[in-house]
Amino acid sequence: MTTTTERTDTWDMVLVHRAFRRDFRMLPALVRAVADGDTARAEIVGSHLEKVGDALHHHHTGEDEMLWPLLLQRATLHTELINRMEAQHERIQEALARIAELNPRWRARARVADRDELADTIARASVALDEHLTDEEQEILPIVATHITPAEWAALGERGRESLPKGKLALVFLGSIFEEATPAEKARFLAELPPPARLIWRLFGDRTYATYRDRLRQG
Repeated sequence: MTTTTERTDTWDMVLVHRAFRRDFRMLPALVRAVADGDTARAEIVGSHLEKVGDALHHHHTGEDEMLWPLLLQRATLHTELINRMEAQHERIQEALARIAELNPRWRARARVADRDELADTIARASVALDEHLTDEEQEILPIVATHITPAEWAALGERGRESLPKGKLALVFLGSIFEEATPAEKARFLAELPPPARLIWRLFGDRTYATYRDRLRQG
C-alpha cells in the first residue's frame, strides 16, 4: 500500500457531482413535459441532455484513465471496491449510450413513444448515477485523499476543464456548477481558473447562465 505525505482535498469533485445529480434528476420531467410533435421544445431539452451526457462521459473517462489505475496499484486493500466503481461506470455508460441513440430521434420528431422511452432511460440512469456518486463520495474519496497526490488530483481536474466547451457554453457549464456551490466554494473554484476566464465570468457569466437556465426550465 502507498500513501501520500500530503492529504489531497477532493472538495471540487463533490461540487461537480451535485450538478450531475441535479440535472439527471430534473431531465426526465423536462422530457415528459414536451408535447407530442413540439420539435422546437424537444430540441432545447434534448440539446441540454446531450451536453450533460457528454460531460458525464468525459468525467468518468478521466477517472477510468487517471484515477482507477493508480488506486489499484496503491490501495490494494480496496481492490474489490475499485472494481465495483469501474462496473458502475460501465452500467451508467450503457444507459448513456441508449440515451444517445434515443435523443436524436426524439429531437427530430418529438414523438410520444420516443419521449417516454427516453425519459424512462434517463430516470434509470439517474438512479444508477446517484448510487455510484454516493459510493464514490463516501468510500472512494477518503481513499483518494491519502493515496493520490495533490498534483495528480490537479491533473485530473485540469483534464476535466480541458473537456469543457469554449465560448458561451463554457459559461453555461460554470454556471451549472456554481448553482450548487456555496459562496465560499464558488470563490475557491473561480480562484483556480485562469485570470482571463475569471474576468469573462464576472462580466458575462451570471447573465448568460440565467438566460440558458430559464429557457431550459421554464419552456
